[in-house]
Amino acid sequence: MAFSVEMPELGESVTEGTITQWLKSVGDTVEVDEPLLEVSTDKVDTEIPSPAAGVLLEIKAEEDDTVDVGAVIATIGEEGESAGDSDSSDDEVNENAEQVDPSGGQDVAQVDPAQDSSEKATEAKGSSTDVEMPELGESVTEGTITQWLKSVGDTVEVDEPLLEVSTDKVDTEIPSPVAGTLQEILAEEDDTVDVGAIIARIGSGEAPQAEEKEEDREVPSEEAIQESESKDEKDTVEEAQEPESDDSGSADSADATDVEMPELGESVTEGTITQWLKSVGDTVEVDEPLLEVSTDKVDTEIPSPVAGTLQEILAEEDDTVDVGAIIARIGSGEAPKKKEAPKKEEPKAEPKKEAKPEKKEEPKKEAPKAEPIGRSPGDSSESEGKGAPKQESGKKVNNDNVPYVTPLVRKLADKHGVDLNTVEGTGVGGRIRKQDVLAAAEGGAEGKDEKAAPKGERANWSTKSVDPAKAELIGTTQKVNRIREITAAKMVESLQTSAQLTHVQEVDMTRVAELRKANKQAFVDKHGANPTYLVFIVKAVAEALVSHPNVNASYNAETKEMTYHADVNIGIAVDTPQGLLVPVIKKAQDLSLPEIAKEIVDLAERARNKKLRPDDLSGGTFTVTNIGSEGALLDTPVLTPPQAGILGTAAIEKRPVVVTDEGVDSIAIRQMAYLPFTYDHQVVDGADAGRFITTIKDRLETADFESDLQL
Repeated sequence: MAFSVEMPELGESVTEGTITQWLKSVGDTVEVDEPLLEVSTDKVDTEIPSPAAGVLLEIKAEEDDTVDVGAVIATIGEEGESAGDSDSSDDEVNENAEQVDPSGGQDVAQVDPAQDSSEKATEAKGSSTDVEMPELGESVTEGTITQWLKSVGDTVEVDEPLLEVSTDKVDTEIPSPVAGTLQEILAEEDDTVDVGAIIARIGSGEAPQAEEKEEDREVPSEEAIQESESKDEKDTVEEAQEPESDDSGSADSADATDVEMPELGESVTEGTITQWLKSVGDTVEVDEPLLEVSTDKVDTEIPSPVAGTLQEILAEEDDTVDVGAIIARIGSGEAPKKKEAPKKEEPKAEPKKEAKPEKKEEPKKEAPKAEPIGRSPGDSSESEGKGAPKQESGKKVNNDNVPYVTPLVRKLADKHGVDLNTVEGTGVGGRIRKQDVLAAAEGGAEGKDEKAAPKGERANWSTKSVDPAKAELIGTTQKVNRIREITAAKMVESLQTSAQLTHVQEVDMTRVAELRKANKQAFVDKHGANPTYLVFIVKAVAEALVSHPNVNASYNAETKEMTYHADVNIGIAVDTPQGLLVPVIKKAQDLSLPEIAKEIVDLAERARNKKLRPDDLSGGTFTVTNIGSEGALLDTPVLTPPQAGILGTAAIEKRPVVVTDEGVDSIAIRQMAYLPFTYDHQVVDGADAGRFITTIKDRLETADFESDLQL
């Protein structure tokens, strides 16, 4: 009975596929899950495995044909349906074996290669475990094999890395589900495989050898049999000598405790190892920091679950590991020594080890030449000869961290023998200018005090918002950290998946400013937190979100559903040295003004000190970002999906405003600020956005917060 091969479903919205290449021809024998053809869609190119074992009887769709999902593209016959040729060939082999048998047929019958190989293949296949492409995320339906870390015939342990897989979201290693021997690889490198498809088989015995062609099948002679027997004897002797080392290794592993990638949040399924704080052989205590892990929400240290010796590291730095995967082993004894045998079998490993130290030594010698930007000419031999006395007497003010210097200024410093480390720049950002070098060369310290005094005053305002350390970034290319990488991806995703526009209103913060001034010290003394403008704004936003639940909502485009959140969880954007983080104030609608003030201080401090927990960064339904902290009057914040709104708090400044009091207009100096509100037009309409901001504006301008201060 023939089996129909249909065009499979290749994605949720994919309705058809184009056949790019048939990997098998009519009459070829195929195994289950063996690649049968290649198909291309508008989203992916992939191989289609055979759904059954047998002979390819018919191809119904040719290459370059576009076929609907579910259409029959080929027919495969059941096993044995056209096996007449193979039966006759087996008979011929048996007849030849009887004719060549020099000892009456007894010994040769026992060593029949065709029968022996088929039995081994059957046994190996029967006891093998299928390795499937695992699920690598909620919306990930396939993965591309980038590298096999093991070859057919290699022995693998449970959870030992087997291959590397790349998806559109992550690159990760796939561990072995069982211990045994890799018997078969069904998907090659660069193949894109659907989740759940079989990519390899692991068995308890040796890998099955490829079947020999009928022409090459020869009955072994007596000499060959004797040689094989002598090899078997040698193998048994070697096996008898090996148990000592194997027992010691197994004893160590038996005592070892597996260190798994812990759960780092509700929706976090994986983590990237950024740094190992311990090396193999180091002693660790319980809860002592073992490694640093980065996720899409937080960077954190992972403590050791037990005390002992770090015996093995199974995941290297920059590896992305699934939650629950084993990343290291800690035991009570010393770290197990590596076996010498594999090193002899793999001569390629030796040149790699020799190459590594050479690469490390070369950059160190060339570093001063390769990075001329930001370095002092005093480091060169020429400048030492020209201006040695001045360099010895001058005090370093830049601590070898010279801001960017133009080639003209650097040449001028070389000419006059001036060490740029001793020159205090008066330009923007502390930049050293031509006048600064001339002043240092002509008048020394006295000349600089007289001529550059006014410029020094300008240096104060020009450098207050500048980070001198960032001068080293000029002219370099560096790998971004995890937070910057995630921020970049999320912001682009936000603009591509939501209909964003910004509504702006002006708010009079004068009454809030007067209230703060009158009660600030009492508030700090009682509650231990500063009543900043942000505290009042967050309180007003929380109340407004309760009154406007359609803003505190999220839209799912796939299910066409709108979720109106029960709690108001407000994210507060915090500027940290690592990048922008948005910890969340949970259930802000239930918090008092002092509680909100304490929450903001606590979250901001922990964000800057890398003490945030994963849950601190999850669950937000709305975001407030203080764009006015650096003086911005207006901005258009970008949404954080799947939130529907983000409010910017611009700088508060005194402006002349027309004020109406009892029907009389007058001009007064008021504390004014803009409130830019970016929202998703898929969720919120323009009129609703206006009503939402008006609610916040009225609350702040009325400033009826006396009872909320709890003084």
